[in-house]
Amino acid sequence: MMELHDEELCFPQLNTSCRKPAVPWFSAVVLQFLVSFNCVVTVALNLLVIISVSHFRQLHKTTNFLLLSLAVSDFMVGLVFFPGAASRLIYCWFLGEIMCLFYTYIVSLIVCASIYNVVLISVDRYVAICYPLHYHRRVTVTRIRLCISVCWLSSALYSITFVKDGVSGKNIPCQGTCVVLDYDAFVIDLILTFTVPVTVIIVLYSRVFVVAVFQARAIRSSVTAVSLQRSAKVQRSELKAARTLGILVVVFLICFCPFYCGALGGDVSFNTSAAVLCLFCINSSLNPLIYTIFYPWFRKTIKHIVTLKIFQPGSSKANIL
Repeated sequence: MMELHDEELCFPQLNTSCRKPAVPWFSAVVLQFLVSFNCVVTVALNLLVIISVSHFRQLHKTTNFLLLSLAVSDFMVGLVFFPGAASRLIYCWFLGEIMCLFYTYIVSLIVCASIYNVVLISVDRYVAICYPLHYHRRVTVTRIRLCISVCWLSSALYSITFVKDGVSGKNIPCQGTCVVLDYDAFVIDLILTFTVPVTVIIVLYSRVFVVAVFQARAIRSSVTAVSLQRSAKVQRSELKAARTLGILVVVFLICFCPFYCGALGGDVSFNTSAAVLCLFCINSSLNPLIYTIFYPWFRKTIKHIVTLKIFQPGSSKANIL
């Protein structure tokens, strides 16, 4: 067996040292640039969403609270997940096992919360479109806040399973890497936090699409039924929201599927890993852009924030809808 030179090891003085990642210089520079740019954009855009929904009282509605929760998880992706994941592709892990376990826990929490938030958004649109007359009675601000709390709490508890084996040192292959989750655990995670939630999302939005098409045709044909007359204006608003959030879900699936498929496939090249990672993390910056395109209120709130009008007395009561 050929012996490794000291310059090829993360910790030359240790027999249990990992080998340094063999990354071309140009590829490393490009990835670092993309990481820096995407992190700034993701953090800035999602911070605007967080401030907007939190500050303006007119936005304190059920669906917007779900968008706020998703923005928090996307904000953490740009702040924590993307920089750490990219650095692990280029450099050795020099922060030790404790920080590795903590980072793995935070990453698992963020990813789980993001997926569960998208599921909650799908359920919200399902109730709004399929049961419009009962929506405001069934989906209240209190219930939405409770669901969001359960989403984050369950993600926090579930993420403990990712680090329990690492605490005992079972899954630490060598010094200088941060790989805690083994293949079997990843397969289980793939089923519980991706396959099942995605199936639920697809089923709900399939139903939403069918009902939305029927309602849109009914509204266009000017059906005079009492129930449709009373809710025609509301339905148009709900259909628009369903279309916007439907685009958000489609983008989510496009960005998340390659990440899980690549991880499930085992060892892949650096370029493939970097491309999948960038696609996964770009989703977190695309969500606020979707809001900007389809939600006029978000564009108005950005103007208030950028021009510092939010610091004026009574700015939280401004009319932005």
